[in-house]
Amino acid sequence: MIKFVENFENMFTTGQWIFAALFIIAFIIAMYIAYGKDKPLHQKVYKGSYKILIGFFIFIVLLFVIKIFFKH
Repeated sequence: MIKFVENFENMFTTGQWIFAALFIIAFIIAMYIAYGKDKPLHQKVYKGSYKILIGFFIFIVLLFVIKIFFKH
């Protein structure tokens, strides 16, 4: 494991690490701005979509319950 960490540290130069950090920061800022512009549209178009998400999670939980029930 230590050899993997040593290889990982030597895999990228300092400039590549700086570029990656700046890219991630710029990407997060761009996503925040884009979502802010689309927020009124999302509230209008996707009203009530949380019910589908809740139903999906209930379905997944139900599948696990059935799996556990038939396993024993």
